[in-house]
Amino acid sequence: MTTRQTNDGGAILVQHSDNGVSRITFNRPAQRNAMNRAARVGLVNALDECRGRAKVIVLTGNGPAFCAGVDLKEDQASTGDAEMDRRSEWGAVLEEIRRHPAVVIAAVNGFALGGGSTLINISDLAIAAHEASIGMPEIGFGLYPVLAGPAVQLRLSPKRAAWLILTAERINGRTAAEWGLVNRSVPLADLDNEVTALAKRIAGFDAIGLEAAKQALWKIPGEISEWTSAVEYAKNLVADIRARSQAFDDGMSRFREGQRNPGQG
Repeated sequence: MTTRQTNDGGAILVQHSDNGVSRITFNRPAQRNAMNRAARVGLVNALDECRGRAKVIVLTGNGPAFCAGVDLKEDQASTGDAEMDRRSEWGAVLEEIRRHPAVVIAAVNGFALGGGSTLINISDLAIAAHEASIGMPEIGFGLYPVLAGPAVQLRLSPKRAAWLILTAERINGRTAAEWGLVNRSVPLADLDNEVTALAKRIAGFDAIGLEAAKQALWKIPGEISEWTSAVEYAKNLVADIRARSQAFDDGMSRFREGQRNPGQG
């Protein structure tokens, strides 16, 4: 495994493994990993670095926090550098995660507030520590959470989304798992092993198939909610996968020879 800092003063750490798994760590523990402009640009750069290299990306935080959202103490005015402003805009950063070909897993190790909760929702999978603290403080500033609000409303039932938005109360990892905000909750001491095992399992699958499946998970029912249209989309997607990858044919050959399907573990 290789580890390096992105060119952002060390706000983002990147690790690459030979097994197709990369890890991106938010590294501003004294600020609860709040995302200042340098960290946001560093995250985009790290995601770019993972393209064509990682099948799975793990997002996590250094210290007691996962991510406390955008750093509100930093001046958010334009830098005068159009490219810097574009790459550091929080909505654009989230789109980079959503559209990235790799499967993104959030390893929620602690505080995930505001934009940090949005990172959970924009990730494809999420495992939280029991001890995690997840919430949206925006209503305390008299605001509706412009990104965290829609993200949670698209993921949770109306009453649970309303609770987070209107009360500003935080929930722990167990409650997040019960509500479906994360896939699973485990003790903090077990989080790294749990996420690593999941990442390795997923990275064992075909990269083209994973990228297509991720696209479909965002497309259905986000854009396509009618059954016939969804099935037609799926048929076209599978045809495209088979045109680009030999994984299905190779897997069927092994299966006919008596080997187990990799998906069976």
